[in-house]
Amino acid sequence: MTSTSKRLFLQAANGHQTTRPPIWLMRQAGRCDPAYRKFRAERDVPLENLFRDPEAAAYISLLPARWGVDAIIIFQDILTPLSGMGAPFVFRPGPQPEQPLTSPADFMGLHQFDMAEGLPFLVSLYDILRDALKSSELPIIGFAGAPFTLLAFLAENGSPPADLPNTRALLQEHPAAMRRFLDTLAAMTTDYLLFQISLGAETVQLFESTAHCLHPEEYATWALPYQQQVFDGIRHTGVPSIFFARRNDAHISPATLQQAGASVLSLSSAYSLAATRATLGVETPLQGNLDNQLLANGPVDAILRAAQRCIEEGECRGHIFNLGHGVLPHTPFEHVKQLVAHVRAYEKPGVSPG
Repeated sequence: MTSTSKRLFLQAANGHQTTRPPIWLMRQAGRCDPAYRKFRAERDVPLENLFRDPEAAAYISLLPARWGVDAIIIFQDILTPLSGMGAPFVFRPGPQPEQPLTSPADFMGLHQFDMAEGLPFLVSLYDILRDALKSSELPIIGFAGAPFTLLAFLAENGSPPADLPNTRALLQEHPAAMRRFLDTLAAMTTDYLLFQISLGAETVQLFESTAHCLHPEEYATWALPYQQQVFDGIRHTGVPSIFFARRNDAHISPATLQQAGASVLSLSSAYSLAATRATLGVETPLQGNLDNQLLANGPVDAILRAAQRCIEEGECRGHIFNLGHGVLPHTPFEHVKQLVAHVRAYEKPGVSPG
């Protein structure tokens, strides 16, 4: 790992010209990595135990450093802070609340909390990561789930189905209560990201992982205003922020996604980097957006051709290379390594290292 990774990453996140795009991958900490699978098999404990074990979470977070990525994202889940609110999740293997919420009163009973007291393992995790990354100078990415996404996981008692039956019933039958609850989630999420920044996160990302379930009108009503509250609440830190809304289509425009207020817009593979640049302007920092299905299924030459197109559309100006969604579990590890090597080998003609 070169000592320029942090500078390269932060230059791109702030919209500057770079010699190549920095690269990291959503869900890079684990899943397809043989070292991760070996570690999981040896520990043989529920996933939530690994999140709450700072040494284990740090070990997994750091595994991608040996691939050559330019940033480390913490090994946690978007549901992590819900435990502090009184709604812990377990994984059997998918996420399930320990106690399902069945009424608006259950939702309104969730509460704000002191981050250091409620999430002490996160303090230790960041301590370990900061110490481990001093020599490599890799930046740490913190993250959180967006308020609507957290609501959906709570309402659906686990991973939300596409039609969001329980969530939509709550929104239709109890709109005022759900708005108040989304305000509470937005305040908690803001505090959570500020807490991570105070611990050493040099970039943070907000995941609207259920955006693909929403029609444009629903998105504008129930998701966008609460994203804006979060980004408004962390903007004073000056730390770059990334927004990712999972979409299987482009029916919500990049201009609408940009209204969330993040400094970097991460695009799913449904969107064109080039078209987004043409619409929003070359000065808009972008992240993405190689198809994660292509990375998983190959062939390698097609992966590398698509990666090259992605690099060229990003123009090495405010572009962070990533996938359009997270690494899939069945992705061959060799595909990941070849992708990272390809991006790192690129050199923008006529651009000197900054």
